[in-house]
Amino acid sequence: MTESHRPSGEYPTYPSYGNGEAAYPPPPPYEPAQPIAAGPGTTVWPGGGGADAGGPGGYPPPQSAPEPPKPARRAKRPVALLAAVAIAASVVGGGTATLIGQLTDGGTNTTGSGGAVQGTTVSQSSAGTVSGVAAAVSPAIVEIGATSTAGQSTGSGVVITSDGEIVTNNHVISGASEIEVTLSTGKKYTADVVGTDADKDLALIKLQGASGLKTASLGDSSEVKVGDQVVAIGSPEGLTGTVTSGIVSALDRDVTVAKDSEGSDQSQQQQGGSDWPFEFGGRQFNGDTGTSKTTYKAIQTDASLNPGNSGGALINMNGEIIGINSAMYSPSSASSAGSSAAGSVGLGFAIPVDTVKADLDTLRAGDDS
Repeated sequence: MTESHRPSGEYPTYPSYGNGEAAYPPPPPYEPAQPIAAGPGTTVWPGGGGADAGGPGGYPPPQSAPEPPKPARRAKRPVALLAAVAIAASVVGGGTATLIGQLTDGGTNTTGSGGAVQGTTVSQSSAGTVSGVAAAVSPAIVEIGATSTAGQSTGSGVVITSDGEIVTNNHVISGASEIEVTLSTGKKYTADVVGTDADKDLALIKLQGASGLKTASLGDSSEVKVGDQVVAIGSPEGLTGTVTSGIVSALDRDVTVAKDSEGSDQSQQQQGGSDWPFEFGGRQFNGDTGTSKTTYKAIQTDASLNPGNSGGALINMNGEIIGINSAMYSPSSASSAGSSAAGSVGLGFAIPVDTVKADLDTLRAGDDS
């Protein structure tokens, strides 16, 4: 062995390069890699080598540091999300289509759950608007002309069956020898009296030879609250299909009206006055109700009512009939006979529709009272 001229341990010795003597190694082309601590008693050198390669200084062959595991390939969320949204939209869309179909059905069914009469309803796009209610319900409101020995009277009515059953006030047709009904389209029919209930001021008439008519939907007057918005449709002074609106201003008013033609709209039209008599709280309004009279609990409204509105509809914002208009107050009652009518001042009264529904079987049976 060749002795080293350097002090022992000052420089490390390296294998010879073919001449049997130790030699300086050539400088590396880059900074030597440093070992990586991988755990107690273990050192891993960066880089790699073959199966027979040896590490520096007799260390085990360098091993490459393990690569971190690649994350599992995930599904593209936008695609999955879009698919879920598409499925949800199809379900909601189907439900919406069903709902719209129910709301816009203008069929002519005459009965439904709870005995309610089903008919025209307000479309979803127009729900809650006066114009929507008017468009939906006006075809089911008619003008009634009643001829008697006393002359001609005008009132209104509500179509409840497709073959021409119409609810109106008893005082509109009381004593009539001939009844003519004009639809919203202008078509005219002759009608017969089916049944009357003078105690409730209700009557049921039926058109001759009618079919396929638009019908109204009878609602639930027990759900009506003070302040609810309402629409009134009728034929005041013979102006067919007149629409007014307002609110429910009171409930359960004890209103007394005449049972017969003494207090009918007939006298209003002939005399030119506002002689639509009724009593409330022991006082008489718009004339004398006579000796034959009846009292019922009424819905009070500030929707404008005038002579000719009797028998017409008071309607909620869903297009359901909640009352049959039957009386109104006009301040001109204190004026001299023959004075012109002052018109509505926002005190109108309607028979609750629950009273109408409870009385339908009796009216259809032709029982007069």
